[in-house]
This record gives sequence, C-alpha cells and structure tokens, in this order.
Amino acid sequence: MRVVAIGGGTGLSTLLRGLRRHVAVPGQPTAAEDAPIGDLAAVVTVTDDGGSSGRLREEFNMLPPGDLRNCMVALSEEEDLLTQLFGHRFRAGGEIKGHNFGNLFVAALTEITGDFGHAIQLASKILATRGRIYPVTTANLTLVARMDDGSTVRGETRISASRKRIVELMLDPPVAEPLPETLEAIRRADLISVGPGSLYTSLITNLLVKGIPEALAAASGVRVFVCNLMTQANESLGLTASQHIERIYEHTKEPIFDYAVVNTGPVSAEMLLRYAAEGAVPIPADVERIEAMGIRCVAGNFLSEGNVLRHAPERVAGALLELGRLSRPVAAGR
Repeated sequence: MRVVAIGGGTGLSTLLRGLRRHVAVPGQPTAAEDAPIGDLAAVVTVTDDGGSSGRLREEFNMLPPGDLRNCMVALSEEEDLLTQLFGHRFRAGGEIKGHNFGNLFVAALTEITGDFGHAIQLASKILATRGRIYPVTTANLTLVARMDDGSTVRGETRISASRKRIVELMLDPPVAEPLPETLEAIRRADLISVGPGSLYTSLITNLLVKGIPEALAAASGVRVFVCNLMTQANESLGLTASQHIERIYEHTKEPIFDYAVVNTGPVSAEMLLRYAAEGAVPIPADVERIEAMGIRCVAGNFLSEGNVLRHAPERVAGALLELGRLSRPVAAGR
C-alpha cells in the first residue's frame, strides 16, 4: 500500500520508526504481509525557529532542517549510528557551537543544490531511507497565533513559550504553496495519518498550507488521526481526544478523518507525577464523542514508557496498517 504520514517533532519520527520496518525493499523478496508498504512518504512541518534550526534559518536564509533531519534518521537503515551522528551537537568551535551535525549536513546540501526541497531528497538518497520526505512547503513562513486574550504572538518558539491559550493559528505570509509531490502523494495514498505531534505547531501548521486540507478531504485513502498521549502546555491543556479533532477541523473547515487511534493504556504513577509538574495529564479518550463525529475510534494501549512517554512505534504502525487494509467507512460520509 501507499502510505503518507503528516506531522512533525518527535511524534512523526517515532511513527516513521515503526512504519519503516514494514516497507518493502527493492530487490529483497519479502512476503506482502511482512512488508505491506510499497511507498512511504512523510510530510513535515517547517516552521521551527528555535535552536540550531532557527540559527541556520536566519544565517543561511533556509528552511529549518530539524524535524526533517529526525525523519531521515528514523527512516534510515543505520538508525542507531545516525541517531548519534546527526543528533551530535557541537560543544565547541565558535560559530558552529550548539549546531547539530545533521542540520549542518542539510545546510551544506542546500548550498550545493540551491534548493531546499532537492537537498532533502538528495540527503534521503545518500542515507538510503526507506521512504520519501517532503517539507510541507518550501515557503519561508512565520507562525502567528491569536491567543485567548485577543493578543497575537509571532514565531513558533514564542508561541510555545506563551502562557496563554491558542485560539487560532495562522501563517505569515497567509498563502503558502505545497510541493506538487505532496499533493500527488496524498491523492494516490491508501493510508494517510496525521499525528502524533504538538496539536498546533506540529499538526495544524501543516494543514494551513494551501491545498492540503482540500487534498485530504478529497483523498480516497483511509485517513487516520493519531492522538497524543498527554496534554501539552499552551497547546492542549484540558482538551480531550475529540476536542483535538475539533480544533483541527476549526482550521481545515471540513472533516478530514475516518478513524482516530487513541491510547487507553495506563500511565504509571511515577510518570504521572513527573508530567504533573508541567501540568500535563493523559488525554481523556472520549470514544463516544469521537464516534458521534462520524469517526471510528481505535482504542488500545499504544504507549511506551522510558525516560519520557512515547507512542510504541510497532503497535501504532500495526494499528494503522490494519486500517489501511480496510475500505473507507460509511460513517465518514463518503
């Protein structure tokens, strides 16, 4: 099947890590049930303006490479080595101090090719990734948020640091063109996922790009929302799973999901205490409300505990691939 995964941050790279294991490799005979993905594409947000990515964005007038870099590593055969190499942050060296090696790698390819999108494709080829990676747009964008007190905050870093609640997310400039390859991948996909990731700055930001909501609404493939595990300061405090979808629909202006994958697995008391210090709690899985929206809910234990909570890549990928084998549900209004 053809699969498209949309998002950003650690959520998307975690999901890609699970999907990668199911991608058929040319020249390697594999049973279809073991490698059901014939084509995998990741569509990645490009509005980060902090850290190494932000510095490169300012100094080289290029798009931020951080989220794209993480996706390359997640789809690479040599993931363990590349995680160390591409995640290495220089601790000395004057102007390169604080930069990730992976970000500098993408910056170098951008200068060589003169085109950020081409640089990402070339990097994927060099790393032999099991999938294609597309920035959602190659436009140089700034995120703008309207907050619950009527004020506006500019820039992803400032938005994430604000203590106010986001009401509406916008792009500046307001019209950003998507890559034609992205729209074509969505049109041809059998399975499209959105999430997990920060509700506004990793997910909704992708859905503000011209043509993306319309492409998702018209897509013939199964469209799945993968809900986050925990609420997040500023972006989703106090929101249930269904309210995450409602916030997305407020920006897309039309329904774009057939299914929702929602965690109902228990979080340990130790982890709950750790996240409580940030005001974060598990996102309530209001399954009945989700299904009342015409979206079929897949509930289960999709979490993995380590130093932090993450989705279990293989379990989420398995649930998505099962949905990808199904036809579109009648409840979606199709």
